Amino acid sequence: MTMLWTPRDMSIEDLEMTAQPDHRKDKEQALSVLDRLKILTIVTVRSATGKIARKYRLEKQFKNSLRIALTGGGLLQSFGLPCDTPGKKKVTLESLDGFAQRQWEAILYYMVGSAGAGLAGKGDISPGTKKLLELGQFVVMRKGGAAITQAGFTFLLQELKMEQVDMLSFLFMLGSLELGQAYSTAKLTPTQLHMLDDLTDFGIIYRRGPDPKYFYPTRLGTTLTSDAGALRNSNASLANALGATASDKGYIIIETNYRVYAYTSSPLQIAVLNLFTRLHTRYPNMVSGKLTKESVQRAITYGITSDQIISYLSTHAHPQMHKHTPVLPPTVLDQIRLWQIEGDRMKATPGFFFKEFNTAQEYQDAARYADNLGVLVWKNDGKRIFFVTKHEQLAQFLKNRLEEKRVAREAKTAQK
Repeated sequence: MTMLWTPRDMSIEDLEMTAQPDHRKDKEQALSVLDRLKILTIVTVRSATGKIARKYRLEKQFKNSLRIALTGGGLLQSFGLPCDTPGKKKVTLESLDGFAQRQWEAILYYMVGSAGAGLAGKGDISPGTKKLLELGQFVVMRKGGAAITQAGFTFLLQELKMEQVDMLSFLFMLGSLELGQAYSTAKLTPTQLHMLDDLTDFGIIYRRGPDPKYFYPTRLGTTLTSDAGALRNSNASLANALGATASDKGYIIIETNYRVYAYTSSPLQIAVLNLFTRLHTRYPNMVSGKLTKESVQRAITYGITSDQIISYLSTHAHPQMHKHTPVLPPTVLDQIRLWQIEGDRMKATPGFFFKEFNTAQEYQDAARYADNLGVLVWKNDGKRIFFVTKHEQLAQFLKNRLEEKRVAREAKTAQK
């Protein structure tokens, strides 16, 4: 923010002073992202006295656009264009929340029901949204149908928060709009207008017709850029299908013989269990089944991991289960992991191998930087080698170090 409102470049030393020592890793990751996006670059500047210095420079167009967005100026109205005459019938906050919840549950029904539970969703989602879920690798198409993936299962358990410049701009704009206020579509670009259909399917915005001149941001939309949950997490959304609240207690009991009893009548909760459990009996308010090698390994073929299964069962364990430590029987925990290991004895990690550093200091600096970025997988200090999952930021770091040495040599030469 300091660079956004100052006309001059910021020296590397000044930027280092703005970050607290215990947040060094966060600073390195932020600089890496900004550098990769070409938003922040390092430039070599020579002063009038001939002194050479290296400074950070904020990309001019990004700087101007962000300043306009933060102050609400410009032709595109970064805070939206409020509409005072949205129609005869007023849209209430309750109806917006209900619409967002129904649409979100329709997404969950499609993802979970697609794994073979045979469920029908409560709402319709368009072919375009189904394609988005496939392109996002939340589901994959198999034998003419969709099946949930590991990423999809992780997404299912996450909080409800949701490349082109127009798309990002519109999403950031939604996060600053007022819940319950109608906004005109007059200032939206063609790309943003095209996004409205998909955003409606996800319950992020609400429109009264297929081609209205205004839209309402839902609670999902207004919390896109915040850390707050919108409609509670998706697990609570599953419970909501039964009319439950986010504070409801767990409902799953697991015995040491792998039998599972779930006190629920929610089709969504039953569908999630069906992903990794062989269900055989259903009562008005309970289902029973068993964790088997076949059911767990079937889930693994969808990309769901043993740790995800264990996490889900622990999170939704019945209060009686929480009287024991650990919550789940150890034999069940070990067996779930063993069933995965049977078909996954070796884990491959794609990445890049760095070696042949000139000095120990050069190696240590590079390894420390990679660790701060969170991309370091393995290292051997004795042989000065390490393995990382990504190399772009690290390569730029090494390039910057070489440039710093060159500038230092030139400065030393100039002093002589």
